[in-house]
Amino acid sequence: MTTLLTLISTLLWWVLYSSIGALFFAIVAWSVLRWSERCPVVFNRTYLACLVWSLVGLLLVAGVALHEGHARPPYAPLLASPLLRGALVADMAIGVPVLWRLIPRVDAHRIRLASACMAVAAMTAVGFGIATSLAG
Repeated sequence: MTTLLTLISTLLWWVLYSSIGALFFAIVAWSVLRWSERCPVVFNRTYLACLVWSLVGLLLVAGVALHEGHARPPYAPLLASPLLRGALVADMAIGVPVLWRLIPRVDAHRIRLASACMAVAAMTAVGFGIATSLAG
């Protein structure tokens, strides 16, 4: 019973922290997409896409951290890991189609693939900047 409660608690915290992070990154993505598309995009769908992407991304990073044995601070050796850098590239490759498929413009057209790439690159740069400032 304790294992089941621990698993449920872990899943709840995973979704909670992912949704908090997704809100911040949805604001960044919405701003970048609004600028690059020169047309408003739907914010709630931007949030949904960022939530899906952050859930997958958190699983990737946590898997790498557990595999490398850096699940506790300091995280500087984890950030220097080639396996984490590969996971971040895979995360970006997952993020582009997720954003491209899930985010419409207000005129009901899909955003351009280049706009999704730009949004993913901006969010990754912001996220990596936050991660390096917290780890150092």
